[in-house]
Amino acid sequence: MTEQEFKSFTETTRKDLISLARRFTIATGGPEEAEDIVQEAFLVLWELNGNGYPVRDTKALAIKITKNICISRYRKRKIRQVIISDDKQEGNDPADKLVENEDIRKIKDSLYDGLTRTQRELMTLRNDQGLSLDEITAATGRPKSSVKVSLSNARKRLSEQIKKWL
Repeated sequence: MTEQEFKSFTETTRKDLISLARRFTIATGGPEEAEDIVQEAFLVLWELNGNGYPVRDTKALAIKITKNICISRYRKRKIRQVIISDDKQEGNDPADKLVENEDIRKIKDSLYDGLTRTQRELMTLRNDQGLSLDEITAATGRPKSSVKVSLSNARKRLSEQIKKWL
């Protein structure tokens, strides 16, 4: 889209986008905020155009960007209003750290479910307990080469599972 085409597009759709933004911001802001949102949407659209982003329907994309900006501003405003004086829980760990650790544990468990019992055991010894290969061979009684191969196969399987998720 050339600069002239973009200018023409902004002139024809500005009123529609301002109307949309006003409906979103009616409870939280005035018409000035709607103008700012539309201006920000056009800026994002122009940057996408400059980066070669393929656009099938420019007006639909502009509407989507405007809605997303409105929602983002609403959430930011909502977050600023909620004041939490102390987000620490028992044990002096921040709440977000506890949630993050629980999420990591769940993801790890679901990934480890795709491994064999032996692979799961070796990965736990290696990654969770931090044992060296020599310590693992002493703990399991398996040869060092067997432990290396099993860990390598487990890592490959985990990598494949992660690629499927992405």
